[in-house]
Amino acid sequence: MMTKKKIYFEISERKMLLRLIDVLVVLTSLYSVGVFFDLKYLTASVTTIPWVGMLIIYINVFGAIFEMYNLQVASNEFQVLKSTLITVSTVVVVYLLTPILSPLLPNNRVQIVAFYLVILIALFIWRLFYVRFLASALFFQRAILICDNDQVEELVVGLENIDPHYKIVGYVSADTPEEIALKTHYVAHIQKEDLCSYVSQNAVSEIVIGARKTEVITNELYWQLLQLLKSGSLIREYTQVYESKTQRIPVQFVDKDFYRFFPFSRSNQNKLYLSIVRVLELVCSILGLVLMGMLIPLVLLGNLLGNRGKLFYTQERVGKDGKVFKIIKFRSMIKNAETGKAVFATSNDKRVNTFGKFLRKSRIDEFPQFINILKGDMAIIGPRPERPYFVAEIAKRMAFYETRHIIKPGLTGWAQVNYSYGESIEDSLVKLQYDLYYIKHRSFYLDLNITIKTITTIVLYRGQ
Repeated sequence: MMTKKKIYFEISERKMLLRLIDVLVVLTSLYSVGVFFDLKYLTASVTTIPWVGMLIIYINVFGAIFEMYNLQVASNEFQVLKSTLITVSTVVVVYLLTPILSPLLPNNRVQIVAFYLVILIALFIWRLFYVRFLASALFFQRAILICDNDQVEELVVGLENIDPHYKIVGYVSADTPEEIALKTHYVAHIQKEDLCSYVSQNAVSEIVIGARKTEVITNELYWQLLQLLKSGSLIREYTQVYESKTQRIPVQFVDKDFYRFFPFSRSNQNKLYLSIVRVLELVCSILGLVLMGMLIPLVLLGNLLGNRGKLFYTQERVGKDGKVFKIIKFRSMIKNAETGKAVFATSNDKRVNTFGKFLRKSRIDEFPQFINILKGDMAIIGPRPERPYFVAEIAKRMAFYETRHIIKPGLTGWAQVNYSYGESIEDSLVKLQYDLYYIKHRSFYLDLNITIKTITTIVLYRGQ
């Protein structure tokens, strides 16, 4: 049996495609316009290795900061226009002001305007083509679920929300009589005996096994899966797909075979990696504290006008190996914010004073934590440290929660840059999934990714 082959792109392939063609479009357009209109600044910027190298770096770095490679943003025309305009403006200004590694500024100002417009128009036209063609349903990855009937909606939403180009086109019920399953969910129900033909006729690229127990898969269904495997169809377990798509560990699906999900990154014990990270943390902490010293007069004035009281605020948090330490922050809440038991802070917490909202949005309130980093209580990147009371409460409901304490807590982290403010136990579960993903995949590349996303949060004023 031969299945129809359909062109589609994985998340990593789409991001690589965007980065590669962004650069090619910009370089080609600058060279072509420069040669045609004899604009030497344009041609020079793409024909001298140091200059073109710096331009490529700026496009990729500022593109990442302003979400040019966020697939949700890249698939929306308005968001594409916004991110392209901000990215190009930043790239051009920084490039023009970079000494030595960019061409000397031309005497003719028209060339500077042309440089800006060529990059802007070229990038926007290419990104518009991506939205209307490469991000269309024509290039969606089509998949089929094999799962228990009561799982369908949860599993479908869990995958499709994270990847706008991933489409569950149907499901095979592993545990429910066919006549009942047929009327239950909004995705098409496929009879077990029709699986092979459905895959072939609908250009399905992946079959996802989400059944809780593999023994519910009948001999007939097992035979069809073997035939699909022989014909080149990709068959994966749901937890594998979930982790690769969402970049979270699906702890809600982990049972006694938890050891399969937690082959933690070797970086957690790699002395070279840890030494380099520690040196970088010390350097960044010293620079951060110098900047904090410059900001203290502003923060002091804001507190005097908005809510008089202590400048700093300390609170007990749980660190590496469960050790409790005192975290230091600029105070952003009113006096006596908690009179009873500990409660979660919320995104629109009424206890946060007016100036405190600014401190939180800009992340200035976090600067004193560089003291914690210098002391060794915290790292720059890691799971966010939680209060002992919440750790005890959450650990009762989540078997793997205290696993996040095998590394130092961080000033920023994978959960912070990917998820909104944790306001409940349920939010803590999602953040735990991100934290465990970081511990499992910890590396310089992931650290760089988190750093860029943190800069995006600060620049776009998205702090909580």
